[in-house]
Parts: sequence; structure tokens; C-alpha cells
Amino acid sequence: MITGGLPSLDAHADDVYRAAYPRIERKVAAHYARYPQDVERARRIADHLLTHDVVLPNGYRFTVEAFQSLGRVLGSGDGSHQLHHLLEDAFVPTPAGPALADAFQEQVQGLLSYAGHPLYALVHEACYGQDARPTAWSAERVRAEFPRFDAAKTLAGDEPLLFTGETIHPWMFDNDPALRPLRETAGLLAARTDWTPLYDPARLAVNEVPVAAAVYHDDMYVDTAHALTTAAAIRGLRTWVTDEFEHDGVRTGGPGCWTGCSPWRATRSEPGGAVTGALPDRP
Repeated sequence: MITGGLPSLDAHADDVYRAAYPRIERKVAAHYARYPQDVERARRIADHLLTHDVVLPNGYRFTVEAFQSLGRVLGSGDGSHQLHHLLEDAFVPTPAGPALADAFQEQVQGLLSYAGHPLYALVHEACYGQDARPTAWSAERVRAEFPRFDAAKTLAGDEPLLFTGETIHPWMFDNDPALRPLRETAGLLAARTDWTPLYDPARLAVNEVPVAAAVYHDDMYVDTAHALTTAAAIRGLRTWVTDEFEHDGVRTGGPGCWTGCSPWRATRSEPGGAVTGALPDRP
């Protein structure tokens, strides 16, 4: 059973992020539709970060780009609520004017720091490397193709601030004390061009192992079109396509998600989570 997404067999990192940024924007729009008061709250925090040098208690340099990256939580089932509660009480009054609250900073550093999992940041883009093209900080480069994510331009107008998602950027290896020792290694990986193929499509096309995959239709982290293309290329793979869960469906859905993902019962379902045409139970 495969849960949480099927990767593309041949997409470059640039393809992954060109598909990702529009999905991220839709998730942010859905969040603001749910909590419209967060539009002004997010803009206020971003404006503060553009005009103040903020360093979190753990030494993390909290820039507006770092603030935007908190949008990664929107890919989880309760992420929108988590982000909303984080933004509610971001400021406290001080004699020098409003300042970011200690409690807010404490929560933010827990969400931003890679101290507990530095290798995740290091190999996140490298996991897409499989030809002579370097990943070359793909998420950062491709983001420039989507100017609505530019915080400075947004704040110069009246548009809602867009958060980003599960993307790794070179500035993280400067801002995060846990990643600074890995800055040089990250640069070497981003420049590497001698990747070997990750997958063997010919072998997957004759697969004989029963396998099922959950494809979360509205997954912010994994592109549905990429996942279904991969599913079609693997012999015998059955998909359960559902919008009932986010990327963390196994954690939040419990037995309901596992039932849908059973290799012997999983078939394609319609948005809404209903499984159609399920196979009989395995004898």
C-alpha cells in the first residue's frame, strides 16, 4: 500500500514546482475564505518583518520569506486552523510599539526549524535528480515565475499575502542555525549533474506485486495528475482517489483511510471519498 502520494517517474524538479505553486495558491485562497480576518493579520506581520530585523529565540532569522513558508501547514488536515490560531495573537503592545509576542515566536520557531530533521531540507530537491540537469534550487527559481508570491509587491498593493508550501530555498541554509553547517553541501547537491535514473519504467510496466495507492485529490504536496500518470504506468496498481483526506490521511483518517487503501479493495473513487466498484475481499 502506498499512501501520501505517487511521484512522477520522469518529472524534473522544475516540473514538480510549476505544478505545485498553483496548488499552493488555491490552498491559501481556501484558507482566507475560511478565515477572512487572516488577510489583514498576515499582511501586518509581513509588513513588520519587512521593516524590522527579527531573530527568533533559537537564532533563526525570521524574514518575510520565512513567514510565508509557514504555509506548509496548509497541506495537513488541520493546517488551516493551526495557521489561523497562530496568527490570532501575533503582536503585543510595548513602549516602542507593537512587537511580535514571545508565544508567537516560540510557536513559529518550532514550525520553521529543521533542527530535528536537517536531512529533510538537504535532500528534499535532490530526491528529484535523475538526469544531467541540476535541480539548481528549483523551488526558488520557479517561484519567480509566479510573481503573486512576491511579498514586497503584494504589500505595495492591496492583495492578500500568499504563503508558500513544502518548498526548500537557499536562504533557509542561512536563516536556520541548524542548517548553516550544511550550506556548502546543499549547494553541491543543487549543482550536481551526474544523477542516475530513480525508476525503471519497463520493470514497473510488468509489475506482478499487488499494490494500491491512495491519491489525495486536493493534496498540496503531491500533484494529482503526476500521481495518476505514474499509477497508469505501473501494472496492477489500483488507485483510491479521494478528497476526504489531505496528505496526512493515514495519521488523521485512521482505519477509514487504511480500508480505502487496501490492495484488494482499492479502486478509483469520486471526489468525496466514496469508493466505487470495490473488488471482493481477498480469499
